[in-house]
Amino acid sequence: MKKLETVSCETLMTTPLKPMEFLVDGLIAQGLYILAGNQKVGKSWLALDICLSIAKGEKVLGRETTQGTALYLCLEDSYVRLQNRLYELTDEPTDKLYFSLLANTIGDGLEEQIRDFKNEHTDLKFVVIDTLQKVRSGDEQTYASDYREMSVLKNLAAELGITILLVHHLRKCKDSDPFKMISGTSGITGCADGSFVLKREDRSQPYATLSVVGRDIEGGDIALKMVGNRWTVTEPVKQSPPDNFALAVHDIMVERGQMKATATELANELNEHFRLTVPNNMITKKLVQHGIELQDYGVRFVIKHSHGKRWLELTYGRSGDGSEYAVVDGRPVPMMRVNLNDVINQCAERLRERIAAERGIVVPEFNLAP
Repeated sequence: MKKLETVSCETLMTTPLKPMEFLVDGLIAQGLYILAGNQKVGKSWLALDICLSIAKGEKVLGRETTQGTALYLCLEDSYVRLQNRLYELTDEPTDKLYFSLLANTIGDGLEEQIRDFKNEHTDLKFVVIDTLQKVRSGDEQTYASDYREMSVLKNLAAELGITILLVHHLRKCKDSDPFKMISGTSGITGCADGSFVLKREDRSQPYATLSVVGRDIEGGDIALKMVGNRWTVTEPVKQSPPDNFALAVHDIMVERGQMKATATELANELNEHFRLTVPNNMITKKLVQHGIELQDYGVRFVIKHSHGKRWLELTYGRSGDGSEYAVVDGRPVPMMRVNLNDVINQCAERLRERIAAERGIVVPEFNLAP
């Protein structure tokens, strides 16, 4: 019998862990997701747009994306249809989006195919399987079989550190809870990290609702409108205020070097120096949640307690500080040092390319005077 591997509450609450990465800000994180809707409602258009946006690092549904390679298993389409759809969405191709019309089924080679693709494209972030039914291994639809197949894909997403989105269908029956309309048993939605239901009440109108629920995302309904062949949000996405906690702690530690303080004392320092108000009982939590980021900034901390009292010991090491940044619109933006000659050469290269394309004149390269 294998012994249980456990972690204590104290260790879990005081150990900095890598924060969850969102591919689509506040909407799609790493894990397994379901996108369900009736036939011809526009699910594949939305899935393709998300793939394209992640591959290009562009916004989708009004939200920022994390750029990376995307793989679209479009198992009910043809390359002609895909080509036409791509031209409806963009004029510029990307080398980070790949397609396949055929794939093996779950438990019969699909996982190995995705692993092999990940080995060839190490920055793989997003895999769409359109549709789920095409990769199912049998006709059995019990809770156990649904949960078992979803678990295979969920574990694969965790193993590879990617997101897998399954395009799926709805039942014909109506329900006040849109997620109960997803075809199959609750084993499908119960295993998934998040589910989306795209509903379009009147097909003659360009409006739809995207219902959202998930473990790491805020549930609710997003009002959409089809503009051309792209789903767009009808209301601006609410932007969360920037969290500059780690930057503020970094700047304090650059000045102090070392610091031994209670949570209350650190909260007072943040308020005094940066007018940053953090409740005393939130200081330790935010230190732990921003622990990896603080380490990147050269700041390390230890939480100690004795005789019913808890205090913080913080140290700053300049050698570990890779934090050259500028704060733009309240967010840290990495700064890059460049040589003036490199900038001039890059501008000249763009001008040469433009003159050659517009006038057919080849302008030779030149060397800057020393």
